[in-house]
Amino acid sequence: MKKFLATAVLVWTLQFAFAAEPETIAIVGAKAYITPGIEPTVNATIIIRGGRVEAAGSGLPIPAGAQVIHADGKIVTPGLMNSGTELGLVESGSDDTTDRAVSSGPIGAAFDVQYALNPNSTLFPLARADGLTRAVTLPSASAGAPFTGLGAVLRLSEGAEILDRPRAAMFAVTGGMAASQVRGSRSAQWILLRNALDETLRYVKLGPAERAEPGRNQLLNRMNLEALVPVVEGKVPLAITAFRESDIRQGIKLAEDYKLRVVICGADEGWRVADLLAAHKIPVVLNPFADIPATFDQIGARADNAALLARAGVVISFSVPGVHYSHNAGLVVREAAGIAVANGLTWNQALKAVTVNPAATWDISNHYGTLEPGRDADLVIWDGDPFEPVSAPEVVFVRGKRVSLQTRQIELQERYSPQHANDPWPPAYR
Repeated sequence: MKKFLATAVLVWTLQFAFAAEPETIAIVGAKAYITPGIEPTVNATIIIRGGRVEAAGSGLPIPAGAQVIHADGKIVTPGLMNSGTELGLVESGSDDTTDRAVSSGPIGAAFDVQYALNPNSTLFPLARADGLTRAVTLPSASAGAPFTGLGAVLRLSEGAEILDRPRAAMFAVTGGMAASQVRGSRSAQWILLRNALDETLRYVKLGPAERAEPGRNQLLNRMNLEALVPVVEGKVPLAITAFRESDIRQGIKLAEDYKLRVVICGADEGWRVADLLAAHKIPVVLNPFADIPATFDQIGARADNAALLARAGVVISFSVPGVHYSHNAGLVVREAAGIAVANGLTWNQALKAVTVNPAATWDISNHYGTLEPGRDADLVIWDGDPFEPVSAPEVVFVRGKRVSLQTRQIELQERYSPQHANDPWPPAYR
Protein backbone atom coordinates (compact mmCIF):
# COMPACT_ATOMS: atom_id res chain seq x y z
CA MET A 1 0.00 0.00 0.00
CA LYS A 2 2.81 2.42 0.91
CA LYS A 3 4.56 1.57 -2.35
CA PHE A 4 1.35 2.29 -4.26
CA LEU A 5 0.91 5.68 -2.54
CA ALA A 6 4.53 6.61 -3.15
CA THR A 7 4.15 5.76 -6.84
CA ALA A 8 0.91 7.78 -7.08
CA VAL A 9 2.55 10.80 -5.45
CA LEU A 10 5.51 10.55 -7.85
CA VAL A 11 3.22 10.36 -10.89
CA TRP A 12 1.15 13.33 -9.62
CA THR A 13 4.34 15.33 -8.96
CA LEU A 14 5.67 14.62 -12.45
CA GLN A 15 2.31 15.53 -14.01
CA PHE A 16 2.19 18.76 -12.04
CA ALA A 17 5.75 19.66 -12.99
CA PHE A 18 5.01 18.94 -16.66
CA ALA A 19 1.83 21.02 -16.55
CA ALA A 20 3.63 23.88 -14.82
CA GLU A 21 6.38 23.97 -17.44
CA PRO A 22 5.63 26.88 -19.80
CA GLU A 23 4.94 25.91 -23.39
CA THR A 24 7.89 26.64 -25.64
CA ILE A 25 7.35 27.70 -29.24
CA ALA A 26 10.02 28.23 -31.87
CA ILE A 27 9.23 30.19 -35.04
CA VAL A 28 11.97 29.40 -37.54
CA GLY A 29 12.97 30.69 -40.96
CA ALA A 30 11.42 34.12 -40.49
CA LYS A 31 12.18 37.46 -42.06
CA ALA A 32 11.80 39.03 -38.64
CA TYR A 33 11.51 42.71 -37.81
CA ILE A 34 12.74 42.15 -34.28
CA THR A 35 13.18 45.87 -33.62
CA PRO A 36 10.95 47.88 -35.97
CA GLY A 37 12.90 50.64 -37.65
CA ILE A 38 15.94 48.40 -38.06
CA GLU A 39 16.44 46.15 -41.08
CA PRO A 40 14.99 42.66 -40.64
CA THR A 41 16.88 39.58 -39.53
CA VAL A 42 16.76 36.98 -42.29
CA ASN A 43 16.32 33.29 -41.44
CA ALA A 44 15.53 34.30 -37.88
CA THR A 45 14.38 32.10 -35.03
CA ILE A 46 12.04 33.46 -32.36
CA ILE A 47 11.72 31.51 -29.11
CA ILE A 48 8.54 32.04 -27.07
CA ARG A 49 8.19 30.76 -23.53
CA GLY A 50 5.75 31.71 -20.80
CA GLY A 51 4.02 34.33 -22.94
CA ARG A 52 7.20 36.28 -23.62
CA VAL A 53 9.95 36.39 -26.20
CA GLU A 54 12.84 34.43 -24.72
CA ALA A 55 15.26 34.92 -27.63
CA ALA A 56 15.22 36.23 -31.20
CA GLY A 57 17.92 36.21 -33.84
CA SER A 58 19.64 34.09 -36.46
CA GLY A 59 21.41 30.82 -35.73
CA LEU A 60 19.60 30.15 -32.46
CA PRO A 61 19.27 26.52 -31.32
CA ILE A 62 15.73 25.17 -31.04
CA PRO A 63 14.93 24.12 -27.46
CA ALA A 64 14.16 20.45 -26.95
CA GLY A 65 10.45 19.73 -27.03
CA ALA A 66 9.53 23.09 -28.54
CA GLN A 67 6.58 23.39 -30.89
CA VAL A 68 8.11 24.48 -34.19
CA ILE A 69 6.35 26.81 -36.63
CA HIS A 70 8.01 27.25 -40.01
CA ALA A 71 7.74 30.80 -41.32
CA ASP A 72 9.35 29.84 -44.66
CA GLY A 73 10.88 33.26 -45.21
CA LYS A 74 7.67 35.19 -44.56
CA ILE A 75 7.61 38.57 -42.81
CA VAL A 76 7.21 38.41 -39.04
CA THR A 77 6.49 41.61 -37.10
CA PRO A 78 5.32 42.53 -33.63
CA GLY A 79 1.54 42.59 -33.40
CA LEU A 80 0.26 45.94 -34.64
CA MET A 81 -1.23 48.72 -32.50
CA ASN A 82 -3.93 51.25 -33.36
CA SER A 83 -3.59 54.45 -31.32
CA GLY A 84 -7.23 55.48 -31.41
CA THR A 85 -10.22 53.13 -31.40
CA GLU A 86 -13.49 52.49 -29.60
CA LEU A 87 -12.96 48.73 -29.40
CA GLY A 88 -14.78 47.20 -26.45
CA LEU A 89 -17.03 50.26 -26.16
CA VAL A 90 -19.03 50.17 -29.39
CA GLU A 91 -20.61 47.19 -31.10
CA SER A 92 -23.37 48.07 -33.56
CA GLY A 93 -23.85 51.73 -32.71
CA SER A 94 -27.21 51.28 -31.02
CA ASP A 95 -27.64 52.82 -27.57
CA ASP A 96 -27.43 49.49 -25.75
CA THR A 97 -24.09 48.65 -27.38
CA THR A 98 -22.44 52.05 -27.07
CA ASP A 99 -20.53 53.10 -23.95
CA ARG A 100 -18.14 55.71 -25.33
CA ALA A 101 -19.67 58.91 -23.94
CA VAL A 102 -21.75 60.63 -21.27
CA SER A 103 -23.71 63.77 -22.02
CA SER A 104 -24.85 65.07 -18.65
CA GLY A 105 -24.31 64.79 -14.93
CA PRO A 106 -21.23 65.34 -12.76
CA ILE A 107 -18.75 63.20 -14.74
CA GLY A 108 -16.33 65.18 -16.85
CA ALA A 109 -12.61 64.46 -16.80
CA ALA A 110 -13.35 61.55 -14.45
CA PHE A 111 -15.21 59.61 -17.15
CA ASP A 112 -13.23 56.36 -17.34
CA VAL A 113 -14.01 53.86 -20.08
CA GLN A 114 -12.37 50.83 -18.42
CA TYR A 115 -15.52 49.75 -16.56
CA ALA A 116 -17.60 49.29 -19.72
CA LEU A 117 -15.21 47.15 -21.77
CA ASN A 118 -16.80 44.14 -23.44
CA PRO A 119 -14.24 41.37 -24.04
CA ASN A 120 -16.87 39.36 -25.96
CA SER A 121 -17.25 42.00 -28.65
CA THR A 122 -17.37 40.44 -32.13
CA LEU A 123 -15.07 43.23 -33.28
CA PHE A 124 -12.09 41.87 -31.34
CA PRO A 125 -11.71 38.70 -33.46
CA LEU A 126 -12.00 40.85 -36.60
CA ALA A 127 -9.20 43.15 -35.41
CA ARG A 128 -7.01 40.20 -34.40
CA ALA A 129 -7.53 38.59 -37.79
CA ASP A 130 -6.04 41.74 -39.31
CA GLY A 131 -2.92 41.56 -37.13
CA LEU A 132 -3.95 43.99 -34.39
CA THR A 133 -2.87 42.89 -30.90
CA ARG A 134 -2.94 46.21 -28.98
CA ALA A 135 -5.18 49.25 -29.18
CA VAL A 136 -6.02 52.47 -27.42
CA THR A 137 -9.75 52.72 -26.73
CA LEU A 138 -10.93 56.23 -26.05
CA PRO A 139 -13.94 58.17 -24.80
CA SER A 140 -15.73 60.43 -27.27
CA ALA A 141 -17.44 62.90 -24.91
CA SER A 142 -18.07 63.70 -21.27
CA ALA A 143 -20.24 66.14 -19.35
CA GLY A 144 -17.20 68.35 -18.80
CA ALA A 145 -16.05 69.56 -22.22
CA PRO A 146 -13.45 69.96 -23.54
CA PHE A 147 -12.40 66.85 -21.60
CA THR A 148 -13.76 63.59 -22.96
CA GLY A 149 -12.30 61.41 -20.22
CA LEU A 150 -9.78 58.65 -19.56
CA GLY A 151 -8.85 56.12 -22.22
CA ALA A 152 -7.22 52.72 -21.86
CA VAL A 153 -4.74 50.49 -23.66
CA LEU A 154 -6.14 47.08 -24.57
CA ARG A 155 -4.42 43.82 -25.38
CA LEU A 156 -6.52 41.89 -27.85
CA SER A 157 -6.15 38.50 -26.21
CA GLU A 158 -8.89 35.90 -26.14
CA GLY A 159 -10.82 35.83 -22.87
CA ALA A 160 -11.71 38.40 -20.26
CA GLU A 161 -8.26 39.84 -19.52
CA ILE A 162 -8.09 42.54 -22.21
CA LEU A 163 -7.13 45.56 -20.10
CA ASP A 164 -3.44 46.31 -20.52
CA ARG A 165 -3.14 49.83 -19.09
CA PRO A 166 -6.16 51.57 -17.54
CA ARG A 167 -6.19 55.37 -17.42
CA ALA A 168 -3.52 55.50 -20.08
CA ALA A 169 -4.31 59.11 -21.02
CA MET A 170 -6.68 61.98 -20.34
CA PHE A 171 -8.38 63.00 -23.59
CA ALA A 172 -9.66 66.42 -24.61
CA VAL A 173 -11.11 67.73 -27.87
CA THR A 174 -10.56 71.21 -29.29
CA GLY A 175 -11.40 72.91 -32.56
CA GLY A 176 -14.30 74.45 -34.40
CA MET A 177 -16.45 71.34 -34.69
CA ALA A 178 -16.38 70.87 -30.90
CA ALA A 179 -16.78 74.55 -29.99
CA SER A 180 -20.55 74.26 -29.54
CA GLN A 181 -19.95 72.05 -26.48
CA VAL A 182 -18.49 75.09 -24.70
CA ARG A 183 -21.13 77.55 -25.98
CA GLY A 184 -19.48 78.48 -29.25
CA SER A 185 -15.80 79.44 -29.17
CA ARG A 186 -12.58 77.46 -29.34
CA SER A 187 -11.09 80.17 -27.12
CA ALA A 188 -13.38 78.92 -24.34
CA GLN A 189 -11.95 75.44 -24.81
CA TRP A 190 -8.44 76.60 -24.00
CA ILE A 191 -9.64 78.81 -21.14
CA LEU A 192 -11.45 75.85 -19.58
CA LEU A 193 -8.43 73.59 -20.05
CA ARG A 194 -6.15 76.08 -18.33
CA ASN A 195 -8.64 76.72 -15.56
CA ALA A 196 -8.97 72.97 -14.92
CA LEU A 197 -5.19 72.61 -14.67
CA ASP A 198 -4.96 75.64 -12.35
CA GLU A 199 -7.68 74.22 -10.09
CA THR A 200 -5.95 70.84 -10.02
CA LEU A 201 -2.60 72.39 -9.14
CA ARG A 202 -4.25 74.17 -6.22
CA TYR A 203 -6.03 70.96 -5.24
CA VAL A 204 -2.84 68.89 -4.98
CA LYS A 205 -1.49 71.35 -2.40
CA LEU A 206 -4.44 70.80 -0.08
CA GLY A 207 -4.57 68.40 2.84
CA PRO A 208 -7.04 65.47 2.93
CA ALA A 209 -9.66 67.39 4.90
CA GLU A 210 -9.52 70.37 2.57
CA ARG A 211 -9.72 68.11 -0.49
CA ALA A 212 -12.99 66.69 0.77
CA GLU A 213 -14.58 70.14 0.51
CA PRO A 214 -13.63 71.82 -2.80
CA GLY A 215 -13.83 75.61 -2.87
CA ARG A 216 -17.03 77.29 -3.95
CA ASN A 217 -15.32 79.30 -6.67
CA GLN A 218 -14.03 76.32 -8.65
CA LEU A 219 -15.72 74.67 -11.62
CA LEU A 220 -14.51 71.11 -11.13
CA ASN A 221 -15.86 68.77 -8.48
CA ARG A 222 -13.58 66.54 -6.40
CA MET A 223 -14.06 63.50 -8.66
CA ASN A 224 -12.89 65.38 -11.76
CA LEU A 225 -10.02 67.03 -9.89
CA GLU A 226 -8.78 63.64 -8.70
CA ALA A 227 -8.80 62.40 -12.29
CA LEU A 228 -6.59 65.31 -13.35
CA VAL A 229 -4.01 64.96 -10.58
CA PRO A 230 -1.91 62.37 -12.50
CA VAL A 231 -1.95 64.72 -15.49
CA VAL A 232 -0.48 67.72 -13.66
CA GLU A 233 2.00 65.39 -11.95
CA GLY A 234 3.25 64.19 -15.34
CA LYS A 235 2.24 60.57 -14.76
CA VAL A 236 -0.47 60.49 -17.44
CA PRO A 237 -0.38 62.32 -20.78
CA LEU A 238 -3.02 64.82 -21.86
CA ALA A 239 -4.07 63.76 -25.36
CA ILE A 240 -5.53 66.77 -27.16
CA THR A 241 -7.42 66.47 -30.41
CA ALA A 242 -6.34 69.46 -32.48
CA PHE A 243 -6.31 69.79 -36.28
CA ARG A 244 -5.64 73.47 -37.01
CA GLU A 245 -2.17 74.94 -36.66
CA SER A 246 -3.34 77.55 -34.15
CA ASP A 247 -4.83 74.85 -31.89
CA ILE A 248 -1.71 72.70 -32.16
CA ARG A 249 0.35 75.71 -31.10
CA GLN A 250 -1.98 76.21 -28.12
CA GLY A 251 -1.42 72.58 -27.16
CA ILE A 252 2.34 73.03 -27.34
CA LYS A 253 2.10 76.20 -25.23
CA LEU A 254 -0.05 74.35 -22.68
CA ALA A 255 2.61 71.64 -22.37
CA GLU A 256 5.28 74.30 -21.93
CA ASP A 257 3.40 76.41 -19.38
CA TYR A 258 2.23 73.53 -17.18
CA LYS A 259 5.12 71.10 -17.76
CA LEU A 260 2.70 68.47 -19.02
CA ARG A 261 3.15 65.40 -21.15
CA VAL A 262 1.00 66.22 -24.18
CA VAL A 263 0.02 64.07 -27.15
CA ILE A 264 -1.56 65.77 -30.17
CA CYS A 265 -4.23 63.72 -31.94
CA GLY A 266 -5.41 64.61 -35.43
CA ALA A 267 -2.77 67.23 -36.33
CA ASP A 268 -3.83 67.55 -39.96
CA GLU A 269 -1.86 70.81 -40.07
CA GLY A 270 0.92 69.36 -37.92
CA TRP A 271 3.41 69.62 -40.76
CA ARG A 272 3.27 73.42 -40.38
CA VAL A 273 4.77 73.15 -36.87
CA ALA A 274 6.73 69.91 -37.24
CA ASP A 275 9.98 71.37 -35.91
CA LEU A 276 8.19 72.88 -32.90
CA LEU A 277 6.52 69.57 -32.06
CA ALA A 278 9.85 67.77 -32.35
CA ALA A 279 11.64 70.35 -30.19
CA HIS A 280 9.06 69.88 -27.41
CA LYS A 281 9.13 66.07 -27.83
CA ILE A 282 5.36 65.96 -28.35
CA PRO A 283 4.16 62.76 -30.08
CA VAL A 284 1.42 62.91 -32.68
CA VAL A 285 -1.37 60.50 -33.56
CA LEU A 286 -2.51 61.21 -37.11
CA ASN A 287 -4.73 59.90 -39.88
CA PRO A 288 -2.73 59.28 -43.10
CA PHE A 289 -5.95 59.28 -45.13
CA ALA A 290 -6.50 62.97 -44.30
CA ASP A 291 -5.43 64.73 -47.50
CA ILE A 292 -8.39 67.05 -48.13
CA PRO A 293 -10.27 69.26 -45.65
CA ALA A 294 -13.36 67.81 -44.03
CA THR A 295 -13.74 70.99 -41.93
CA PHE A 296 -12.26 74.47 -41.97
CA ASP A 297 -9.84 73.31 -39.27
CA GLN A 298 -8.29 70.99 -41.88
CA ILE A 299 -7.69 73.41 -44.75
CA GLY A 300 -3.98 72.58 -44.63
CA ALA A 301 -4.39 68.77 -44.71
CA ARG A 302 -1.91 67.08 -47.03
CA ALA A 303 -1.05 63.49 -47.87
CA ASP A 304 2.62 63.72 -46.85
CA ASN A 305 1.88 65.00 -43.34
CA ALA A 306 3.22 61.79 -41.76
CA ALA A 307 6.43 61.90 -43.80
CA LEU A 308 7.09 65.56 -42.99
CA LEU A 309 6.50 65.05 -39.26
CA ALA A 310 8.71 61.96 -39.13
CA ARG A 311 11.44 63.74 -41.10
CA ALA A 312 11.42 66.49 -38.46
CA GLY A 313 11.87 63.91 -35.70
CA VAL A 314 8.30 63.75 -34.37
CA VAL A 315 7.19 60.39 -32.94
CA ILE A 316 4.11 59.50 -34.99
CA SER A 317 1.40 56.86 -34.59
CA PHE A 318 -1.76 56.13 -36.57
CA SER A 319 -5.50 56.15 -36.02
CA VAL A 320 -8.37 56.49 -38.46
CA PRO A 321 -11.54 58.13 -37.06
CA GLY A 322 -15.21 57.65 -37.82
CA VAL A 323 -16.66 54.17 -38.19
CA HIS A 324 -13.12 52.80 -38.25
CA TYR A 325 -12.74 53.61 -34.56
CA SER A 326 -14.52 50.31 -34.02
CA HIS A 327 -15.12 48.46 -37.30
CA ASN A 328 -12.08 47.36 -39.31
CA ALA A 329 -9.73 48.89 -36.74
CA GLY A 330 -7.02 46.43 -37.76
CA LEU A 331 -7.39 46.51 -41.53
CA VAL A 332 -7.71 50.27 -41.78
CA VAL A 333 -4.62 51.03 -39.70
CA ARG A 334 -2.61 48.77 -42.02
CA GLU A 335 -4.03 50.57 -45.04
CA ALA A 336 -3.24 53.90 -43.39
CA ALA A 337 0.38 52.86 -42.95
CA GLY A 338 0.52 51.90 -46.62
CA ILE A 339 -0.96 55.27 -47.64
CA ALA A 340 1.71 57.02 -45.56
CA VAL A 341 4.45 54.98 -47.28
CA ALA A 342 2.99 55.87 -50.68
CA ASN A 343 3.33 59.54 -49.71
CA GLY A 344 6.94 59.65 -48.55
CA LEU A 345 7.16 57.82 -45.23
CA THR A 346 9.67 54.96 -45.32
CA TRP A 347 8.39 51.42 -44.81
CA ASN A 348 10.42 51.04 -41.62
CA GLN A 349 9.05 54.31 -40.26
CA ALA A 350 5.52 53.09 -40.99
CA LEU A 351 6.16 49.86 -39.08
CA LYS A 352 7.45 51.89 -36.13
CA ALA A 353 4.26 53.99 -36.27
CA VAL A 354 2.14 50.91 -35.52
CA THR A 355 4.50 49.22 -33.02
CA VAL A 356 7.30 50.92 -31.08
CA ASN A 357 6.02 54.48 -31.45
CA PRO A 358 2.58 53.88 -29.89
CA ALA A 359 4.23 51.70 -27.24
CA ALA A 360 6.35 54.69 -26.23
CA THR A 361 3.51 57.20 -26.55
CA TRP A 362 1.14 55.23 -24.32
CA ASP A 363 3.76 53.94 -21.83
CA ILE A 364 3.75 50.23 -22.59
CA SER A 365 7.20 49.96 -24.21
CA ASN A 366 8.49 47.96 -21.23
CA HIS A 367 6.47 44.96 -22.43
CA TYR A 368 5.26 45.59 -25.99
CA GLY A 369 6.45 47.00 -29.31
CA THR A 370 9.40 44.81 -30.33
CA LEU A 371 10.33 41.13 -30.49
CA GLU A 372 13.28 41.66 -28.19
CA PRO A 373 13.78 39.24 -25.26
CA GLY A 374 11.50 39.97 -22.31
CA ARG A 375 8.71 41.59 -24.34
CA ASP A 376 5.24 40.08 -24.55
CA ALA A 377 5.12 37.64 -27.45
CA ASP A 378 2.72 39.63 -29.61
CA LEU A 379 3.66 38.74 -33.17
CA VAL A 380 2.25 38.12 -36.61
CA ILE A 381 3.39 35.89 -39.47
CA TRP A 382 2.20 37.58 -42.67
CA ASP A 383 1.49 36.07 -46.07
CA GLY A 384 2.77 39.24 -47.74
CA ASP A 385 3.50 42.90 -47.07
CA PRO A 386 1.39 43.83 -44.00
CA PHE A 387 0.70 47.27 -45.48
CA GLU A 388 -0.89 45.84 -48.62
CA PRO A 389 -4.67 45.43 -48.18
CA VAL A 390 -4.60 42.08 -50.02
CA SER A 391 -2.15 40.64 -47.47
CA ALA A 392 -3.31 38.93 -44.29
CA PRO A 393 -1.92 37.27 -41.18
CA GLU A 394 -1.31 33.53 -41.28
CA VAL A 395 -0.53 33.24 -37.57
CA VAL A 396 -1.16 35.70 -34.72
CA PHE A 397 0.13 35.42 -31.17
CA VAL A 398 -1.00 37.60 -28.27
CA ARG A 399 1.13 37.29 -25.14
CA GLY A 400 2.50 33.99 -26.37
CA LYS A 401 -0.87 32.38 -27.13
CA ARG A 402 -1.88 31.63 -30.67
CA VAL A 403 -5.29 33.17 -31.30
CA SER A 404 -7.99 32.07 -33.70
CA LEU A 405 -8.37 33.98 -36.94
CA GLN A 406 -11.99 32.90 -37.29
CA THR A 407 -14.49 35.78 -37.30
CA ARG A 408 -18.25 36.07 -37.40
CA GLN A 409 -17.93 37.42 -40.94
CA ILE A 410 -16.11 34.27 -42.03
CA GLU A 411 -18.70 32.09 -40.33
CA LEU A 412 -21.53 33.91 -42.12
CA GLN A 413 -19.68 33.69 -45.42
CA GLU A 414 -19.23 29.96 -44.99
CA ARG A 415 -22.82 29.44 -43.86
CA TYR A 416 -24.37 31.30 -46.79
CA SER A 417 -21.85 30.45 -49.48
CA PRO A 418 -23.48 29.43 -52.81
CA GLN A 419 -21.89 26.01 -52.47
CA HIS A 420 -24.24 25.37 -49.54
CA ALA A 421 -27.36 26.39 -51.47
CA ASN A 422 -28.76 22.84 -51.51
CA ASP A 423 -27.86 21.96 -47.93
CA PRO A 424 -30.76 20.94 -45.68
CA TRP A 425 -32.00 23.47 -43.17
CA PRO A 426 -30.16 23.50 -39.81
CA PRO A 427 -32.00 21.42 -37.13
CA ALA A 428 -33.54 24.48 -35.43
CA TYR A 429 -35.25 25.46 -38.70
CA ARG A 430 -36.74 22.07 -39.59
